[in-house]
Amino acid sequence: MKNGIYTTHSERGTELLAAEFGASLTPNTVIALSGELGAGKTAFTRGIAEGLGFAGAVSSPTFTIVNEYHGGRLAVFHFDLYRLSGADDVYDIGWNDYLERGGVIIAEWSERAADLLPEGTIYVDIGFGEFRTDRILRVSGAN
Repeated sequence: MKNGIYTTHSERGTELLAAEFGASLTPNTVIALSGELGAGKTAFTRGIAEGLGFAGAVSSPTFTIVNEYHGGRLAVFHFDLYRLSGADDVYDIGWNDYLERGGVIIAEWSERAADLLPEGTIYVDIGFGEFRTDRILRVSGAN
């Protein structure tokens, strides 16, 4: 996936776009997701995990803060930062340790930890399109 604007027309379409992207990811990639509630951040994460070969269930870690998905080509560390109050809280849950584990970090509501995002972070903002199932994904920071 390159920098640019992408449109999908279904949840599965968002997953497939992300799966294609996920297949090309390398260790220690950080993906910062933003967008309104229900825009498709978790669907995008499901696609990334699928593209990396993970076959299990992927769900939002709203109350656990981070879910780990192992069994694919790379581990996926899926953060939901919505319930945290800022960078100090993110740091306290071991953020820096996850950055060194060689997996892919995906952070929903990433704006809550903007100061902790490393150089090279890929930013994906997901918004609603014209129709109920359409999503517009704006990607920056990718090669």
